[in-house]
Amino acid sequence: MTLRARLSRPEILIAPGVYDGLTASLAADAGFEALYLSGAAVAYTRLGRPDIGLSTMSEMADTMALIRDRVEIPVVIDADTGFGNALNAQRTMRAYERAGANALQIEDQTYPKRCGHLADKSLISKAEMAGKIAAMADARASADTLIVARTDAIAVEGFTAAVDRAGAYVDAGADVLFIEAPRSGDELSRIAAEFGGRIPLLANMVEGGATPVQAAGDLERLGFSLVIFPGGIVRALAKTAQDYYASLRAHGSNRPFSDRMFDFDGLNGVIGTDAMLASGKRFDGK
Repeated sequence: MTLRARLSRPEILIAPGVYDGLTASLAADAGFEALYLSGAAVAYTRLGRPDIGLSTMSEMADTMALIRDRVEIPVVIDADTGFGNALNAQRTMRAYERAGANALQIEDQTYPKRCGHLADKSLISKAEMAGKIAAMADARASADTLIVARTDAIAVEGFTAAVDRAGAYVDAGADVLFIEAPRSGDELSRIAAEFGGRIPLLANMVEGGATPVQAAGDLERLGFSLVIFPGGIVRALAKTAQDYYASLRAHGSNRPFSDRMFDFDGLNGVIGTDAMLASGKRFDGK
């Protein structure tokens, strides 16, 4: 089933955030039907830096290719601002599509961007963003590669302006609509009332962010088709890693932490080492 077809179903699609082949495979094994390759998560993990536009298009494309080599389920990839003007956005579309992405999310911030839940964002014009969306639609190799249009206007220009921008982006050819950082359940409801049934709607759940975290079922009842949890895995692993390193430093051993980690065989079982080695023997020529 294509991502477009899945989003047409009434059941909301939950896409957890991933940032590499391991997290992608763990999420797929947990039973999720789609994944979200978060630019923030890549910045946090590959760079050890905040989500302020430091990650590059090529770093994201490389990460996408590694994930596609590991899992088959659809992946929505964060394309930030398209990394420049409409021509840059077209190049991003082609590169991400070749790497195996099923949908690209592009936003109307200026470049370099910053996390949608940080303050002091700035926007390009509505017309420029609409042009980027149209350019990406023209560049994609497959009509099944979706364009997710995101506006960050709530924090910059207000809710009414965000709705106006969102309507223009739908008219420009967006396949999915993402109004970033609603500040209340009421604003989530108003977004759904305005656009629900017209286009699939994406909700972004960021722990500690501007939007009150909602359960997927509640968002489904409002009329949202897709919910992402982009950075949750990094926040979970960072806390675990912090505790792990503190324990190792204090005790000089992993034994006190052993009940919170895989051993050698446990991790090899999760990543399928035995099955992969057995598959390789088919080609040994012996």
